[in-house]
Amino acid sequence: MRILLTGRNGQVGWELQKALAPLGELTALGRAELDLRDAGRIRAAVRASNADVIVNAAAYTAVDKAESERDAAFVVNATAPGVLAEEAKRSGALLVHYSTDYVFDGAKPAPYVEEDAPNPINVYGASKLAGERAIVGSDCRYLILRTSWVYGPRGANFYLAMLRLARERPELRVVDDQVGAPTSSLAIARATAQLLRPGAHGLYHLSAAGSTSWCGFARAILERAGIATPVVAIRTEDYPAPAKRPRNSRLDCARLRADFGVVLAPWEEGLAEVTLAAP
Repeated sequence: MRILLTGRNGQVGWELQKALAPLGELTALGRAELDLRDAGRIRAAVRASNADVIVNAAAYTAVDKAESERDAAFVVNATAPGVLAEEAKRSGALLVHYSTDYVFDGAKPAPYVEEDAPNPINVYGASKLAGERAIVGSDCRYLILRTSWVYGPRGANFYLAMLRLARERPELRVVDDQVGAPTSSLAIARATAQLLRPGAHGLYHLSAAGSTSWCGFARAILERAGIATPVVAIRTEDYPAPAKRPRNSRLDCARLRADFGVVLAPWEEGLAEVTLAAP
């Protein structure tokens, strides 16, 4: 199996390099080797790789900055996946792409299933939804995996931010009325490797089992790290940000379990693993 991986230096891409390498011939490209703003370079890279599987782990993930950089977010999160999909269609490759809980508005009281109508409330979510639609519209063979609250032992993420801020401040104030499932980059990479099998196709939700609030996650992070900094629960309204966030980011992953037998461990177990892996 020949695999082309984009976004190799991101938090998910870094773990994917290790998870995918045993499966075949892996070509891993970062931003320096592949500028996703350049459609011509994307096409050239895909054709040079002659890949059977394209795994797109590259993304514009700065949720708040996207509100003022709409074009940049859409180029990377929507236009580039569309080009990858066209190339996958041309060559017959499988395109694996990661999307987000932020395609939903968070108004549903129960976990979201794949059939629920998306309604993003920020630019980042809108750009990721546009990427999903570009892939589906290309008629390529695809596997779109929506995940949530991604973090890991490297990169820019909530987990590392809480550890840093807890050492700098006397207390942390963290939103307690947004609920989701923190999902580690390690778990996402392992699951992706499991899913690279004949017949894999479609849109699936992929997140850790269970749920918590951002405040609950922060408290668990510090407890695991042995840091005693207090974490104060606040409302979303008490922490104004450029981008709106869904109040409910829970994803129902029953379809993934039924079709492939793939189930991610509870988020607490994922946190324990990341804590051990963190530098």
